[in-house]
Amino acid sequence: MENNSHVEMPALSPQFGVPDLVVVVIYFLLNLAVGIWASWRASRNSVSGYFLAGRNIAWWPIGASLFASSEGAGLFIGLASSGAAGGLAVAGFEWNATYMLLALAWLFVPVYLSSEIVTMPEYLQRRFGGERIRVCLSFLSLLLSIFTKISTDLYSGALFVQICLGWNLYLSTVLMLGVTAVYTIAGGLRAVIYTDALQTLIMVVGAVILTVNAFHQIGGYHNLEEAYLAATPSKIVPNTTCHLPRQDAMHLFRDPITGDLPWTGMTLGLTVLATWYWCTDQVIVQRSLSARSLNHAKAASILASYLKMLPMIAIVMPGMISRILYPDAVGCVDPEECTRVCGTEVGCANIAYPKLVMELMPSGLRGLMVAVMMAALMSSLTSIFNSSSALFTMDIWRKVRQEASEKELLLVGSDSHAAMLGRSRRHSHFRIGVP
Repeated sequence: MENNSHVEMPALSPQFGVPDLVVVVIYFLLNLAVGIWASWRASRNSVSGYFLAGRNIAWWPIGASLFASSEGAGLFIGLASSGAAGGLAVAGFEWNATYMLLALAWLFVPVYLSSEIVTMPEYLQRRFGGERIRVCLSFLSLLLSIFTKISTDLYSGALFVQICLGWNLYLSTVLMLGVTAVYTIAGGLRAVIYTDALQTLIMVVGAVILTVNAFHQIGGYHNLEEAYLAATPSKIVPNTTCHLPRQDAMHLFRDPITGDLPWTGMTLGLTVLATWYWCTDQVIVQRSLSARSLNHAKAASILASYLKMLPMIAIVMPGMISRILYPDAVGCVDPEECTRVCGTEVGCANIAYPKLVMELMPSGLRGLMVAVMMAALMSSLTSIFNSSSALFTMDIWRKVRQEASEKELLLVGSDSHAAMLGRSRRHSHFRIGVP
């Protein structure tokens, strides 16, 4: 079978204009300015200053960074796509985080702070003893970051840029990684957190504008269910029901037997996964450890909890509206039609969010939404790079070089950060399939 990654996806009309390009350039310059400002203010003379921002960050940038770190480009594409294909239930993944963030601040962070750790493998070593568990967990975390988190975010962000603009995927990814490298390598976690705060603002503003515009197109929320259940494509596969929207599309909790996302799994099983991610993953915990006090860490989690309620309204529902407005494109089921629309035979739900952006947003605001996607990509990548650098430096390099000075650890931390960026550029080249 032909590899669909080499199929050229048509750019969605209307086309990207000069006002849109100006907005994107302003976004990059503003992001770069905040990153450089934070880098200059960062304490880069100690391991704690580089990897934990001197443990002196206020609650509001940490809360924004917790949200931005989890809202990568993959979530914008994936949540809207799942909303278009199946309805509201996928929002349970986001809402589940609201109470796990509170568990992080009230149950886990006090223990981590009292242990005075930098990384999670370091905590496990102190808790259970032995070096092997620390090194093994560090290696596992690094491998998972490279082959799951980074690759998914790079592909999703580049897919959005290609669909909206028709730009070369590899060059677009390299541009974003290049801007990211300027401040994250030099400024450490402090630069990452403050740029995340800026990117959270951009994401929320852009997503809310698009959501309001989308609901206006269908006549308001009260029309959502009826219009969604009627959103079927004109070309269907005979003798099948794959073109019909789910009848339980508006149900957040679904039947444990017949539901695609049964409520038992979404409330019990998902909680186990959410506990790992929100309470023990290095990317999340590292931000909470940078708080200037336990009270600031708690306030940051509360802010992030409120922000995690937004994706259902600002991402999932717009994905459903995209299917309502463009059933032949977003809701296609005929393989030939899907190949024509988005370059793949198995469906085009992935274009739900970018389709809405390019069709509904006026010139200038389209640029804002592209900046939103770039912000989502860059915030998640910078978080992963910084955390992976901390894992490699503190848990692996210090094991190999037990006599390493603090200056050497800082140098290794910045070098490993740069190496992660370079590896990501090469990995994106392979994953996206650019010739």
